[in-house]
Amino acid sequence: MGSRMVNNLVKAGYKVTVHDINRDVMKMFTEMGVSARETPYEVAQDSQVVITMLPSSSHVMDVYTGTNGLLLGGNAIRPALLIDSSTIDPQTTRKISLAVSNCNLKEKRDNWKRPVMLDAPVSGGVLAAEAGTLTFMVGGPEDAYVAARPILQSMGRTSIYCGGSGNGSAAKICNNLAMAVSMLGTSEALALGQSLGISASTLTEVLNTSSGRCWSSDAYNPVPGVMKGVPSSRDYNGGFASKLMAKDLNLAAASAEEVGHKNPLISKAQEIYKKMCEEGHETKDFSCVFRHFYNGKDEV
Repeated sequence: MGSRMVNNLVKAGYKVTVHDINRDVMKMFTEMGVSARETPYEVAQDSQVVITMLPSSSHVMDVYTGTNGLLLGGNAIRPALLIDSSTIDPQTTRKISLAVSNCNLKEKRDNWKRPVMLDAPVSGGVLAAEAGTLTFMVGGPEDAYVAARPILQSMGRTSIYCGGSGNGSAAKICNNLAMAVSMLGTSEALALGQSLGISASTLTEVLNTSSGRCWSSDAYNPVPGVMKGVPSSRDYNGGFASKLMAKDLNLAAASAEEVGHKNPLISKAQEIYKKMCEEGHETKDFSCVFRHFYNGKDEV
């Protein structure tokens, strides 16, 4: 995701400096003429705006506040705006946002008295990141969102302001919960249809012109052979890994528990994606539940 976002920033004319623990990724960008640095702190020293895209809450916390992190030096940092596009829990987002706002700026710019963090997780997956058509769900001060919008538009088609700090992260968790449940429902329906003697292509046509239509049926169909250009058409490689969906469902469950919200569908989806990972499908796209949980068949 992050590498595709960088490519679109470069195409939009931004001067970009990158850091990644994957040395091959760093080498790829330096060979393209993009500057690379050894630590997040060094990136911050070179940047007015920092964007992070990381796998989990612990990774984000470490990149911001750990050894050689973005906030090293505490009271004086260069970036006025820090944007985290990772999918993490709202509580961690708010904790890091507070740490950012407690810092001072090395160089005062316009009306920015202190640095600001936006949580701006994305929807659309690797394909949308590559095409520059991501949707950003943004939490934080609204004036910072307005300032960040041109940057977001260079990487995505849509950005939606969701309110205060952590609200972008909350929106993303809710979106991925709906995505998981709809994928399970679509996969279950298509597998059942096959068992009842109707082809997945025919049932997909029915769904997509009826009330069962959803993103999982008309844009990301889980049945191999029904739709080109989606993970199911390439043995579920690429896309959004099952282990990441399991992680996001864990975040949803923890958030639901914190506010005392009933979560029967979260619990069932957690159970299914945990099983997918335990059975060795953790790196396959989350739509692989059609084949590996529901025992659905490829379209011939």
